[in-house]
Amino acid sequence: MKYGLLTYEENKRFFNVGDNIQSLAAKQFLPQVDVFLNREKLGEYQGDSVKLIMNGWFTHNIHNWVPSDKIDPVFVSFHMNNTAAPAMLSEKGIAYLKKHEPIGCRDQFTADTLKEKGIDAYFTGCLTLTLDSYKVDDSERGNDIYIVDPLYSYPRPEKVFYNTKLSVKNILNGTAFQLGKKNKHLKKFISKELLESAHFVNQEPPSNQYTDEEKFAMAEKLLNNYAKAKLVITSRIHCALPCLAMGTPVIFVNGFDSFVDSCRFDGILELFNRIDVNSKTGEFTNNFGLKGKITKDTIVKNLEKHHKLADALKEKVTQNL
Repeated sequence: MKYGLLTYEENKRFFNVGDNIQSLAAKQFLPQVDVFLNREKLGEYQGDSVKLIMNGWFTHNIHNWVPSDKIDPVFVSFHMNNTAAPAMLSEKGIAYLKKHEPIGCRDQFTADTLKEKGIDAYFTGCLTLTLDSYKVDDSERGNDIYIVDPLYSYPRPEKVFYNTKLSVKNILNGTAFQLGKKNKHLKKFISKELLESAHFVNQEPPSNQYTDEEKFAMAEKLLNNYAKAKLVITSRIHCALPCLAMGTPVIFVNGFDSFVDSCRFDGILELFNRIDVNSKTGEFTNNFGLKGKITKDTIVKNLEKHHKLADALKEKVTQNL
């Protein structure tokens, strides 16, 4: 049997390293990687029969769904975004998923959506919860605090001024004048000293500048950094979930207010120490007893609710490879 690993199509400006982190989670279960398969072109694959773990976000290219019959899929941690679901759940799409049921879903939203169509589906959580293979001994943990893409759904220059058409639109609708909102809101719950001393990480770097090998190396480096961190503060689930797996204290900052975003989190948010931010006012609540602001001396303990999901995922993937 040959084994495949997902790679990802980039847009013109940036790519998401979190996708590669999800592939690293799949890779650790494979005896070898024989072929890289682009997530957006699975319907075009015509090589040798290949086993592929189908974890992650699906899909941008709805016209290329369903995958080739040369692909033997292992459905765990599968997310069908609400924007793609109507097209993916065509008669052909439903038949494909029923052929490979039960479908292990990354979030409860996906599981419920598939069940409504008569597809046997269940919630697994994300495969990145199994990245405890990157865990280090506590003696290696330093004092570095990482702030990773906090409140990244807020207006930011690279999105507001993505192209001329969007620039004009965002100036006219006022979005361009909200570029300071993120920092204003962060200052409400993170101390000035920490904002000045923490390592800021962008998990959405410029696109079309790196090979797949370089992108995987970038993902590996981030995981190794997070594994040794004193604390990680992030709005990226594919930073926060690996941190749970590696035993790194993590605080998830939830400032999402669109269903496109929130549908991804159904069943996942409960795993985190969390700050929930009102994206309009910046007012916030937390579920871990934070008094005042997060400082370099803030100590949090992860909720440790993820272990049952992680253990079940490991067993499921191992059984189906």
